[in-house]
Formats: sequence, C-alpha cells, structure tokens
Amino acid sequence: MNPNPITPTIPYDQDGKFHGFLRLPHSRNESAWGAVMIPITVVRNGDGPTALFTGANHGDEYEGPIALQALAHELEPEQIRGRVIIVPYMNYPAFRAAARVSPIDMVNLNRAFPGAPDGTATHKIANYFNDTLVPMADIVLDYHSGGKTLDFLPFACAHYLDSVSQQEACVAAVQAFNAPYTLMLREIDNVGMYDTAVEGQGKVFVTTELGGGGSATARSARIARRGALNVLIHAGILEGERDQERTVMLDMPDEDCYHFAVSEGLVEPLVDLGEPVEKGAVIARVWSADRTGLQPLCYYAQRSGILAARHFPGLIQTGDCLGVIATAMED
Repeated sequence: MNPNPITPTIPYDQDGKFHGFLRLPHSRNESAWGAVMIPITVVRNGDGPTALFTGANHGDEYEGPIALQALAHELEPEQIRGRVIIVPYMNYPAFRAAARVSPIDMVNLNRAFPGAPDGTATHKIANYFNDTLVPMADIVLDYHSGGKTLDFLPFACAHYLDSVSQQEACVAAVQAFNAPYTLMLREIDNVGMYDTAVEGQGKVFVTTELGGGGSATARSARIARRGALNVLIHAGILEGERDQERTVMLDMPDEDCYHFAVSEGLVEPLVDLGEPVEKGAVIARVWSADRTGLQPLCYYAQRSGILAARHFPGLIQTGDCLGVIATAMED
C-alpha cells in the first residue's frame, strides 16, 4: 500500500513551538497542483508525555477550535514537560464550509477511521491521524458539540471499554476536564469513529459535547478552554492546580436513552435541557408542517432521568434524534 501523502511542514521531535500545516495534495479545478493545508501547532520541551488535542472533527462545531486556537497561541515550551500536538481544525475542508462532513467527498471524518492512504481526502486525513499522530500520543482530547442539528448539556465523556484499567484511566481524565456534567456515553454506532480508533490503540481518550446549534456561547467556550488546561495538568504535561468545580455524573445505561422521530414536522419541545423527566411523560410533540387541524404526534420518555440532548432546528425529519435522556449516578 502506498504511504500516506500528507506531510507536516513542522517537526514533531524538536524542542520549541512550531506553527505550520499538514499538507494534503488535492488536485482540483481551481488548483491543479493544490493542497489542503490543515493548521497544526507542536509545542515540545524535552522528554515526557504527549497530548494530542483536536477540534472540528465535524466542521460545524466550534468550542474545540476556539479552545485550541487559544492554546496554540498562549502555550509556551517552558511551561510544559513533554509535547502537545494541537490541531484546531481536524476536518479542515468541513470547517471552512461550516458543515458536518467534508464538501470534497461528502464523507464524515468521524465515521472514516482507520482511513486509507489511497482513499478520498477524508480517508487520507483519518489514516494520517490513525497511523501517525495517535501512535505518538499518550492522551487524546477530541472536542465535539451538537453542530447545527443537536444541542447538548455541556459534558465531557468516557466510553464503556472492555479493559477496566483503560476505562478507569479515561474516566479519570474526563473528570479532570471538569465539564459541568460528566457522562458515561453509549454510542449508537461506534464503527469508524475516531474514538474507537484511539481507544483501540490503548490510549487515554477524552471527548465532549459542549452545546450545539452551530455556534459557541461564552459559557461553552470557557468550559472548553478550561478543560484543555485541566487535562494537560492531569497528564503531567503542564504544571499548576486544576480549576475544579462540581460536576454532575450522568450515565446512559442502554439504548432506551435515545429517542428518534418517526414522523416529520414542527417540533414543540416540552422539556428543556437539564430538566428532569419521568418515564412515560411527553417530552415533545411534532405538528404537521403543511396543514392545520391535525393532532400532533406525541413522543414519550422511554426512561426516567434528565434531558441531556435534543434536536436543535425547529423542523425534524423521520429518523432524526429527537432527544436523549441520561440518568444521574450516585455521588
């Protein structure tokens, strides 16, 4: 198999602070010998752990890019021991298009792992991270939020893993991130995810959902920036005391947490994010979008808990995720 065509314009193993690009050749109508230039910063100071921080895995999610642009600007080599690799716009074509998936090939980067060096542009990006950057890392932080179609309580999360020791290490790092909510996440479909690829290599992995609606807020940006520093301190890369506040522990014990639309129309939410809900209660109504006088379709909570996520736009399509109910864990 051919090697991955992506090349870094900066060194990974030299002490100092370097700003540059991951250069992906991309011949197209507008530029016959063109390239996709993915911004990257590497900060290194001697031997020590390596942290890999990524944002805009989906291009319409902005808390990660804000936090990582700030970190790339502010972090200096003398502050750390080891190495920090910062990629604010992992899926750069999607980020520039303000879209979830890449406009080049319409592939979702977070379902493209482990990728392929001879695949489409998105598969090449996935493969470079999978085969080059992730193996360098001891701890990986990948920021997410709801983008344009979901809205979340601000949480950092870990996954249920087969390895008890790896799961415990991931949970400890997620708790160190210290979002207002900390969640044990059960994915609907983890095939091809960056999360799965990183965890499959035995790494400590932290991910987030910090809001949504296709825009950051002042609060969500603050949570993202604070979390990055907390994770670096937890990893022993950055000196200092973690900025810690109370976090609410949440769990997603089974697939009943997810609620999906079986009709299209106008959503009337009856429960807001963070509010408690009892099993069997109506959490939303969906009204007809094209006529009056019809009874709305009611959606009922499949379990008791609190609303952790909701569909964001006012119109919903059949098959869209309408809401997610999580359960509070004992302190």
